[in-house]
Amino acid sequence: MFFPLCPGEGQETEDDFSGGELPFMEDEGITITGTRETTQQIRTIGGEEIKRLHAPDLPALLEQALNLVSVRYGPYGSQADISIRGFDSERVAVLVNGVPASSPLSGDFDFSTIDVNSIEKIEVIYGGSDTTYNISGAMGGVLNIITVPEGRQEGRIGGSVSNTSAMPGMYYDGRGKKTKPQWQDLLDAQRLGFFASREIGDFSLSADWFGVRAANHYLVKNYHGITRRKEHNEVWDTGFSASLVWNLPEHTKLIAQGSVYYGDKNFPAAAVSNVFENQRDFSSRENLMLKTPRILSDSLAAEFSASHSLQRLDHRAQGEDSLHGIHTLQFISRWAWYPAGPLVVRTGGDYRYSRLDSTGIGARAGQNGGIYITAEYTPFKKLLVVSSVKANFNGGKDMPFAAVPLPKFGLAFFAAEWLTIKNNYFRSFKFPDFEDLYWDQAGYYGNPDLKPEDAWGTDLGAALRFGTLFNMESTVYAQETDNSIHWSNSSGRWRPENTARAVFFGWDSRAGFEIPVSLGPVKKIVPSVSYKFLLTYVLTGSSGEHMGFAAGVRIPYAPVHTAGLSVELPWETGSLLVSGNYTGFRYAGYTSKANTRPLDPGFLLTVTVNQKAGKNLSAFAVFRNILDQSCVSFDDYPMPGFTATVGLRLEFEM
Repeated sequence: MFFPLCPGEGQETEDDFSGGELPFMEDEGITITGTRETTQQIRTIGGEEIKRLHAPDLPALLEQALNLVSVRYGPYGSQADISIRGFDSERVAVLVNGVPASSPLSGDFDFSTIDVNSIEKIEVIYGGSDTTYNISGAMGGVLNIITVPEGRQEGRIGGSVSNTSAMPGMYYDGRGKKTKPQWQDLLDAQRLGFFASREIGDFSLSADWFGVRAANHYLVKNYHGITRRKEHNEVWDTGFSASLVWNLPEHTKLIAQGSVYYGDKNFPAAAVSNVFENQRDFSSRENLMLKTPRILSDSLAAEFSASHSLQRLDHRAQGEDSLHGIHTLQFISRWAWYPAGPLVVRTGGDYRYSRLDSTGIGARAGQNGGIYITAEYTPFKKLLVVSSVKANFNGGKDMPFAAVPLPKFGLAFFAAEWLTIKNNYFRSFKFPDFEDLYWDQAGYYGNPDLKPEDAWGTDLGAALRFGTLFNMESTVYAQETDNSIHWSNSSGRWRPENTARAVFFGWDSRAGFEIPVSLGPVKKIVPSVSYKFLLTYVLTGSSGEHMGFAAGVRIPYAPVHTAGLSVELPWETGSLLVSGNYTGFRYAGYTSKANTRPLDPGFLLTVTVNQKAGKNLSAFAVFRNILDQSCVSFDDYPMPGFTATVGLRLEFEM
């Protein structure tokens, strides 16, 4: 959870667009037809900053670089959830290269399948008002992970290696016997990586491979304050991704991208339990995209994509196998029309078909998608008005049919070169997934009578920029959700129900500075600070009982206060980053109306050092949780204490 909360040196982070004319800009993101001068709150981080942070996995990167709150069941390879504005990843639209990647089975996304070092850029669009990708299900926002290097790439080849050490110490085993330190924990996890890219005429090729062995053994304290050693949480996984970009005439591009992932993971039943489960994951993605800024006429741009994904889960618990395989086909078409004058019209549609074969659900199929139209009007240079509506549908042989309009209205006022004000009003919608509707295994039962989740929201934000010396952004938002879906235990049976009404109020503010100094090789200091305030209220229970604001029932794992501070000292051949994070009080639990298990606040501190050692070699070290604080992200699954990662990266030009 150790993250700088504002842009540091070299961090390619954007929050606003300035109001220039942008009918087409080459190599600016994965899409050329989405809203560029946006009314939305957006943050991005580029590949160089991602590589410099050396995060062990994608959830840790999102915490560290973009200040997103996560809920984790443990260290590397464990189940992890990311939330935006209090909405978990089942209610965040996760995209990979502009294509929806959230699972139709469970609604969430397996972050383990993405190699951090293969990422070129990450975009976060906050709130349910997306008019860049126009994807459904984005109640909290959109997370787009871009792995395709679209610009001209210099030929390169190289690799990286790292080791993570957990600190050994005396502990008590499961029989209560005091045990000597296990020094092999100094070699707790190793990571190998390989990368290559090359330009051949009009073609750009790139490839990445990684392999990780993580024992995930570290010391924890149980409820009685006794030190134990976490075991049965071992992970072996590997992944490969490749892309090919064909640069055609008139800036047209044909992009082919594919990836595969395999993981063998153990999951303990509790923090130090000898009972554990094993899961073997396999997934693949293939995507073909055509982007053309001029089709039929100079004022018309379009992009088309066709993709397939496969996800297979083999879950083994106490001799019982739970097998799930799901194929997904998706087709997306997006158009942008730039007539003369202050109007831009964008339209398009998407369609997804999913086929599931599961021991917990059976053989089922479903489909969803929609069509949209967006009008952007600039009555004068400093004002942008965006009006959009998407007709969204869900249904099929094994899914209940529903159709709903999703309107959005937004304003962006470019008051001055240094000040931008934004305001949005929107509706968002989420259909139940296969698990919610039909699960039937191990005491968990789906509910085919579930209603879709329905939300209305608004936000108001302002951004100030004074060159690179100072930038600040602050956004307040509110959102009301009806029929929110949560699992609850009734008479020993876990079953999802519609929580009739919940509301969210929040404030997200951050500021970054750049201070010129003369400290030997250090020519500037880059501090940043961030604060998030979030109030959630469950107003009506699943059986219809009215609780109201006075009851103070909170959404689980949604901290009221989150704050952070980072200081980066860059020099010509390296950098030093010190960052800390405070996560405030929140409640644990599976249901949204329990609030019986509070989690203590926590503060985590990390130090990251990068240093080049010649033209081709660089070294890095990351010291996480330096204060060795006890941290529980998910109830009864403590995170590691102090760990140290050291590594080397070798790169050659081709």
